[in-house]
Amino acid sequence: MRVDLHTHSNVSDGTEAPAAVVAAAAAAGLQGLALTDHDTTAGWDEAIVAAVEHGIMLLPGMEITTLTENGISVHLLSYLHDPAHPGLSAAMSEARDGRLNRARRIAERLSVDFPLTWETVEQHVSVGATVGRPHLADALVGIGVVADRQEAFDHMLHAGSPYYVSQHNMHPTTAIRLVRAAGGVPVLAHGMASARGRTVSTEQLEEMVEAGLAGVEVHHRDNPESGRKVLRDLARAHDLLVTGSSDYHGTGKANLIGENTTDEQTVQALCELATGFEPIRP
Repeated sequence: MRVDLHTHSNVSDGTEAPAAVVAAAAAAGLQGLALTDHDTTAGWDEAIVAAVEHGIMLLPGMEITTLTENGISVHLLSYLHDPAHPGLSAAMSEARDGRLNRARRIAERLSVDFPLTWETVEQHVSVGATVGRPHLADALVGIGVVADRQEAFDHMLHAGSPYYVSQHNMHPTTAIRLVRAAGGVPVLAHGMASARGRTVSTEQLEEMVEAGLAGVEVHHRDNPESGRKVLRDLARAHDLLVTGSSDYHGTGKANLIGENTTDEQTVQALCELATGFEPIRP
């Protein structure tokens, strides 16, 4: 059994509808997937219908962006939480508002040097989707400033760019506790992706475990082998789940659905930890 536990649809920064992501997983020969759009569960209903149609297992989830006290971005995957949980729902609503305001401010800065308007950006955002920098990148591609998303991030949207605007995010331990309170299973996403920027220390990882971290995404293309060892050692020391995922974004990234997967035993253990929502089984 092969399950891809990290995928995105156009409900956040992927390029395909939730049903199309499910169909892509089925076409790739996977037995299951998790839909983990940024800060939202808006794609769950469509994905559930598609999972039943294709006879494939679905773990509805979400990806939450957090920030440590020393400014390191940490992404947390939440699986099978209660989508109506008041605390988590309120935090995600605040996060989406923050993303929108940040995107508007970045667009304003870009508009000084490029013929970019907010209306242009909106053309690349699906109705109700969580807005993020990838949509700004798509708008820049659309007006011919860059060739693709990667070029936009390399030259204009990275943290050191004059167009960049930081965003306030909750602390990783706060997010972990909220996910647990909502009956979900919190797993650290691509935690040693050093090419993306600074990564957390061993002490910070230990703090996350103490807060209730249930697993670590080890098998991800952005984790170097040295980082994977750090995560495997952490998992071994604390009996954490070890997962593998693609971080699929459709055509938004080179990542291929199913390029890394999680085994049946681990998926079953993850499901048994959840109390907020039931997995969709064929």
